[in-house]
Amino acid sequence: MPVLDLSPGDQTITVSGDTSLPEVYAALPAGLFPPFPPVGLPGGVGGLVKRGGFGQTFFFAGDVLGVTFRAPSGRVVRAGGRTVKNVQGYDLTRPFVGSFGLLGEPLDVTLRLRPGVRWGHVVYAGPLVSAARFSWQAPEGTHALHFGHPAEVEAALALPGAVPVTAPPDYTALFPGGLGVGEGGPLRDARFGWVDGGEAPPAPALFRTLAAQL
Repeated sequence: MPVLDLSPGDQTITVSGDTSLPEVYAALPAGLFPPFPPVGLPGGVGGLVKRGGFGQTFFFAGDVLGVTFRAPSGRVVRAGGRTVKNVQGYDLTRPFVGSFGLLGEPLDVTLRLRPGVRWGHVVYAGPLVSAARFSWQAPEGTHALHFGHPAEVEAALALPGAVPVTAPPDYTALFPGGLGVGEGGPLRDARFGWVDGGEAPPAPALFRTLAAQL
């Protein structure tokens, strides 16, 4: 089972690291949304967390409540938990998000869910838009996805020439070597250009020291 725990009342979900992003959407009840768009990307939720998200216009790490990962030493580390305020000792959840695998491989991930009455997804010809919760550029155009109050969704997606997206795009075939950072690739969001098999951004010395201790 890719979905290990779902708590609509607490607005949290725990999934295995290899769960695809569309699978998470399919498992959720109406009115709750995860902190990523329903697109096919290499590595599923675990890969997304290692890269620090995709397409979001908000602080992605704040919606990752916990992660269980296998460190390079082979040790299994459980960081964070299901509750929003869960600080006991050193919190490794935030450093893990966006570590590009330097701290290890995610086994399961706990995410905060957000409520929304309505959601919409459009593609158009134009620049990235920060008013939408998610925005990214792809070969077929620029995408904008938003959820929330109906009036808020309508305002965020009122873009010239916007066309509704009816099926989640699957970009996995574009990245047979994995999703890496670089210029000239087929995808771009507000943080990075994404290329096939590109290298991870360089890590600070202090971060490399933390990885060696795990």
